[in-house]
Amino acid sequence: MKNHIVEHVIKDPVCGMEISRKSACEEFTYLDKTYYFCSETCLTTFQDEPGKYINQHRQHGINPK
Repeated sequence: MKNHIVEHVIKDPVCGMEISRKSACEEFTYLDKTYYFCSETCLTTFQDEPGKYINQHRQHGINPK
């Protein structure tokens, strides 16, 4: 029997692209929460205004993990 490793899909908080932690190009910890990004551009955008993207998730009822 083969073991199947299931990677959880997460969304880049800036562009919404679906990625896994393993495939993420960048990661950044903000307020004790690690966020994952598809590119350096999305990371930089997030770092410039993290509250904008965190509040966006809360407004849509999304609780990033």
